[in-house]
Order: sequence, then C-alpha cells, then structure tokens
Amino acid sequence: MNKKILVLGAGISGLTTAYWLHKEGYDVTVLEKKDEVGGSMESFWENGYLFDRGPNSGLETSPLIKTLVDDLNLNNQFIYASKAGNKRYILRDNHLHPLPMSPPAFIKTKLFSTAAKLRLFAEPLIGKSNDGYYQSISDFVIRRLGREFLDYAINPFVAGVYAGNPDNLSVKSAFPKLYALEEDYGGLIIGSIKSIKKRKNRAEKSKQSAQMFSFADGMQVLPNAIAAKLGEKILKSAEVTSLQKNGNGYTINFNYMGEPKKLDCDILLSTLPAYAAADLFKNLDEKLFKHLIEIYYPPVIVLFLGYSKTVIGQPLDGFGYLIPEKEKKSFLGAIWSSVIFPNRSYNDKAAFTLFIGGARNPEIENSNMETIINKAKIEFQQLMKITGKPDFESSRFWPKAIPQYNIGYIEHENYFDEYEKNNPGIVIGGNFRGGISVGDCIKNSELVAKKIINSLIINKA
Repeated sequence: MNKKILVLGAGISGLTTAYWLHKEGYDVTVLEKKDEVGGSMESFWENGYLFDRGPNSGLETSPLIKTLVDDLNLNNQFIYASKAGNKRYILRDNHLHPLPMSPPAFIKTKLFSTAAKLRLFAEPLIGKSNDGYYQSISDFVIRRLGREFLDYAINPFVAGVYAGNPDNLSVKSAFPKLYALEEDYGGLIIGSIKSIKKRKNRAEKSKQSAQMFSFADGMQVLPNAIAAKLGEKILKSAEVTSLQKNGNGYTINFNYMGEPKKLDCDILLSTLPAYAAADLFKNLDEKLFKHLIEIYYPPVIVLFLGYSKTVIGQPLDGFGYLIPEKEKKSFLGAIWSSVIFPNRSYNDKAAFTLFIGGARNPEIENSNMETIINKAKIEFQQLMKITGKPDFESSRFWPKAIPQYNIGYIEHENYFDEYEKNNPGIVIGGNFRGGISVGDCIKNSELVAKKIINSLIINKA
C-alpha cells in the first residue's frame, strides 16, 4: 500500500482508474496538463443552453457506471435519455428515414431496397473470412450483409461513433464484439441470439439494449465529482516534460503552476492520448514511440445550434440523424440534444449538436472554419425545414478527436502488451486501448486498476 502510483491525464480513463485505486487504499497522484479535469468531457452553459462539447452521453453497458454514480452521490444528477429520443433517422435521397428497430418495421422501411432486405436472409449461410484481424469493417459487412447495408447503415453508424471511415477501420479492433459473433458462432444473426446469455452472466448489456445516460448539468459532472473525491491527489496545470527510469521506478519531470517539479513513482500509468504519450516515451523506447505516433486522430468540429421551436418544420420526435457518405453532405450527422435529455434548452427552444469532419473529411483542419460551419448550418436548416436563424450558436474544434482503430491495429495492441510485460511499472491506458466510448473507458479503468494491484502484489511476494 505504500507504493507510489502516478497517473498521467485526468480524462475519464485516468480519473476512474485513480478512483478505484484510491478506493482500495493505494497512494495515487494524477497529473493533468489543463486547469480542469475531464479531458474531452466539456459541458458549457450559456443563454439557457447546455452544450456538451465532447461526449454527449454514455451507454450503461456495465454495472460499474451505477457503482460510480452511487459512490459519488450523483443520483440527483444522473438522468436517462427520454423515450422520445428512441427513434433514429438515416438520410437517404435527401429524406430522413427512421431506422427500423423491429422485423415489421424493417419490412416496411424505404431506407433499404427489396434486394437489400432479401440479401439479409443469406447472412447465416456466409462462412468465415480468411483475412482474420486484417479485415476492414467495409469488407466484413459487404461479405456478410451486402453493399447497400454498408452504405446506408454501417457507413453512417461508423461516422457517428468514430467519425471514421469503414474502409480503414479494423472490424476486429474497432468492433470486437461484431467480429466475435462470426468467429465464435459463425454468423451475426445466430451469434446475436446465442451471445445474450453470456452477457447476462457478466451482468453486462449490449450497446443496442443499454440505456443512454447523462447528467442534468452535462457529462463533465462525472469527472468533476471524481476529482472532488480525489481532492489534492490531482495536480492541475501540471505539464509533463520528461520521463526517466529510476532504479525500480520512474521519475516524472513536470511544470506545475509555472515551476519545475519532479515526482518519483513505482507505477506509472499513462492515459494521455497516443500522440502525447509518444513524445513522452520516445527517449525510453523508439519502437513504442513509432506505434503510438502511428495512431490516427482525425479532426472534428462540434457545432451547437439553438432555435425557437416555432421556426422548425421537422417533427422533433427522435434522437437525430446520421448521414451516409453517399449523400455528399458537409457534416456527419446531428443530435437533437433537447429531445434526448431535459434541461438542454428552455421549453420553447430546441438544441442541436452537429458533427463535421472526421476521417471522411479531414481537410477541415486546413480550411476556413467559418465557411465550413456556415455550409453545414445551411444544409442542416434545409433538412430540418428551419425558416429562421439560430438564436444561439457555439462550436468546439478538436484537431485530434477520436483514435481510429484502423486495419493492422492489432500490431499496436500486441506491442503495448509486450512493452508492459518487459517494462514492469509502466502501464499504457486511455481510449486508444479497449474502446473509445465512455462505458468502455469506465469498464477498462477497473481492469487497469486490477492489473496494477496484481503487479504490486506479485512484486511484493
């Protein structure tokens, strides 16, 4: 218990791992470069609107989420998404089609052609691929479900989750449970049915059935509450400058409030983004640097718009919509924020969150932001039948937004495992390992905490 654990980064991965360790009585310190915690979780109030600049919500896929909420006394803040947000739309031929959520709805929908619907009946007859880990999600879906299903279901879904390109994303690394359905059960339809029992035994829910959650004052409520529990164990405005091996431990040099400082530790957990971790570890291991720096983060603009409900012609009866690449729009999709969660705007207003760029349109980084935003705003207003101007507008540009688990990502994963094995005391975490969602980060944080505790117990023995 007297071993010193140092965590780099106060995003949700670093904070939750530090919290589990602190809860077990371990001496843990968190260093955070910014002057506030939460990483990409930024919640912003202005003019009666609540703008989540990063993650807008999470999925309650693990009981750990409720454990955190209970531990942190956040039950009065914790909220589930409104049932009014259950309907999800996909744009096709400039028209919003509800995504069918039942067999009868699938039969009736005009989102997919008759040929595409009939193609699904062949899915259980399709064998496994010989490509294994090196399949893109595009190749996987075309082989099992057909081209149209890729274009009008998976392509927009991938843009909504990863801001990614399905031609590049690895099905094994980016969607491991989807890949496992084929590997373990031979197909998606059969596997979906048979895997339900396993999830129940683990007390987990699939992302399709898990409830969506947030907090009354936005997603940043969660990291702020964890930080309040950890108190002085978090050093904000602490920019790490270098790392050295020090006997059986490590020394971290950093600038704290403008002054050079150093800390020694027995265990070092980095939850920094891969590109930031690459700079830190470069002097220790050139090969680790290469693996980290190769992980791609596309740029994303998150655009928040508020309107009077009187100028909106589209019924606000769902979660929002995603846009397939074939529709050739300048943004990836839009969330109807004030429909999904209460308290995002006044009752006579409506709030929306748009996503622009990603791997589909990475050139936004070198383009005029005002021009890009105005084009997306015009297209959005046309699709939503909006006749007036927004009465509130705000945006957040993320130059490196979401790590892409692209084809060959397994090579990175294997090397990170090998590096940790050969360098006791170093642990590499964050959302570029084990999943990018809030739920995945929380679930993985417990696994990382257990890994650290087990290593301390083994070394002590």
